[in-house]
Amino acid sequence: METLTGIFDSHAHYDDPAFDPDREEVLAAIRRSGVETVLTIGADLDSSRAALALAERHPFLWAAVGVHPHGAGELPGDWLEQLEALAASPRVLAIGEIGYDYHYDLQWKEAQKTVFRAQLELAARLDLPVIIHDREAHGDTMDLLREYRPRGVVHCFSGSAQMAREVVALGMFVGFTGVVTFKNARRALEAAAVVPLDRLLVETDCPYMAPEPFRGKRCDSSLLPCTIAKLAEIKGISPQALTDAAAENARRLFGCPRSSC
Repeated sequence: METLTGIFDSHAHYDDPAFDPDREEVLAAIRRSGVETVLTIGADLDSSRAALALAERHPFLWAAVGVHPHGAGELPGDWLEQLEALAASPRVLAIGEIGYDYHYDLQWKEAQKTVFRAQLELAARLDLPVIIHDREAHGDTMDLLREYRPRGVVHCFSGSAQMAREVVALGMFVGFTGVVTFKNARRALEAAAVVPLDRLLVETDCPYMAPEPFRGKRCDSSLLPCTIAKLAEIKGISPQALTDAAAENARRLFGCPRSSC
């Protein structure tokens, strides 16, 4: 992989149990690999607390806090108050990841909608961007994005090129993972081709979504150059230029100047 500098991984999950055996070693190693900033993302109240704790210990890590759709059906009555308290930390840059996931035959689709709406409203009230999870729920996701028009990113983008155009038209960003390196990645590549360079983010979604040739292995931020190289090829620019543009986009969206993140 080409040596790059100033990488901003805009979506990672370093609280995940997959990192329990060697989390500190991994974090030290990715800093040596050209990664400058990482946004580590909560998926429920516990993982949001863990993400924030990591961000408080490591200056190059920042946190997002939120309830993933898989957690929408089992929440305490005061879950939104707990989330708002976490979001008050200066180390929290966004509400996420939030959204819809229809991949499994979930019985609590209405709960997903209620929790998604509540978090969109919380983000608006706190003036924070959102990180959107959309899996096999493109129509319903776009309905709420059109209604609320939040600042934010649709992460690990899996929609069509037309959907990507509409996400951008709503003023949002589009995040791409190692999926763009997969052999069956036609839709992701078509979407990446139409997203303007100033609306594109790069992310790992680690420990998931490792790019080729590491597919199936535990992912971490040091593997982002593989994803960046493919996106740079699509855009016809150098990997470092793609890295710089995506990092500036992330800083612009999440509100952190380069001097601090």
